Amino acid sequence: MRFEVLTKEDMNALSRELSRAGIMNRTQEETRAEIEHYVVIRGTYAELVEVASNVPAIGEELEAVKLAYDELIEDWEPGETKELGTLFEEPDLPKLSVVSALIEANAIEETEGGFLLREKLPLDTLILELRFPVEEIGEELEELEEKLSATLVTEYTLEKHYYVEVLEVERELIETALEIAEGYATEESYVEAMFDGIARSVLAEKILELAEKYRRKNELIEAIMELEPITVEGRNERINIYYDEDAIEDFLKTLQTLGYLKVKGNRIWI
Repeated sequence: MRFEVLTKEDMNALSRELSRAGIMNRTQEETRAEIEHYVVIRGTYAELVEVASNVPAIGEELEAVKLAYDELIEDWEPGETKELGTLFEEPDLPKLSVVSALIEANAIEETEGGFLLREKLPLDTLILELRFPVEEIGEELEELEEKLSATLVTEYTLEKHYYVEVLEVERELIETALEIAEGYATEESYVEAMFDGIARSVLAEKILELAEKYRRKNELIEAIMELEPITVEGRNERINIYYDEDAIEDFLKTLQTLGYLKVKGNRIWI
């Protein structure tokens, strides 16, 4: 199982803690590109409403923009200055879109004390710029290009990623590794690693159990394939473990590397 961490320092610290606990691990650094495609559309609120019926994603965003506009303008009178913290208690893209549109229309002026509302303009007249993942727009892109100012934007980000891979399959060591890694790993990688660790430990236990009976590799693989999928039942959850013959072949090599069994030709020793 593999944990992703945010910095090289965290990677090395996590690796050291795991090693001190007797857990075999290795660090990995990987530079990779993240490529994301967006459609940026621009038009007045009224123009966007006209095309929203054909593109659900636009309709949902416009509803959020209207709520943001009503909330901002409701108790903000012309001539009144508000600090940024009072406008945005937390990151709020619809509110940011409204404020940006009001600034572009010269209805809001940025001052040293914050933002001065010069006049209340109707929402329908404000020019908004909204961004959507391209998959949310889909086949409607050509129509948007005809009716609005629509641009396909690709963002390319080259980033370094840091990982710590735990090489163990024993359940107790997996649980210890999860306890240690919780303070370092990203939430998404931690959840994936948790299920990966559980599944690998269950699969290892089942293979070693069957290896006591089947001492020929082909018979062992045939026996483990007959069990697929292996199901693990919890109080409120269930894990189904699927695999193919090639994956089992590789997993046997892993168990041999870790010293749980020995494979030579078609023979297996525990």
